[in-house]
Amino acid sequence: MGMVSSLRRNNSFTLIELLIVIAIIGILAAVIIVSVTSAAAKARDVRRQQDLRELQTALADYYTTNGSYPNTGGGWQGHCAYYGSFGTSGSGGYIPNLAPTYIPVLPLDPREGYECGTTPSTHACYLYRSDGTDYKLMAFGTVETTDPTATNSLSFFNDPTYGNGACVYSIYTAGAANW
Repeated sequence: MGMVSSLRRNNSFTLIELLIVIAIIGILAAVIIVSVTSAAAKARDVRRQQDLRELQTALADYYTTNGSYPNTGGGWQGHCAYYGSFGTSGSGGYIPNLAPTYIPVLPLDPREGYECGTTPSTHACYLYRSDGTDYKLMAFGTVETTDPTATNSLSFFNDPTYGNGACVYSIYTAGAANW
């Protein structure tokens, strides 16, 4: 009997060993969650860049056909509540009459309503402003992982007005740079 109980003790884990294993598993799980969350935020930023480029192309096509850009009377328009809750197509779209003729539907920010991707907000969305001659298009307050003010491949999205830490990407004509 003494031999059997001594074998059981040698083949079992102590409480400290179990706690150490649980702690290691917890740390690994936290690292994985952070990595997945970071990758998802980066993917949303890539999507924002793609959306702005597609809208830029559609705006160029509109300009070629009409000789002006879709006009908002110089005011900002967006899909989010703070900027009018405009739609994604037709004359009521946040870019009037661009969709469905020049782009099937106006894209929405992949995480619209969350400022810098984390804080609920009624003013974080894609925005558009034009006087017909110039325009500015922004992913406003939603950029999560990159610094568009840095001098790198993202300098195309720099915004001279909002810049540092504003979580903004923008594309604009020269006359709208400082809107």
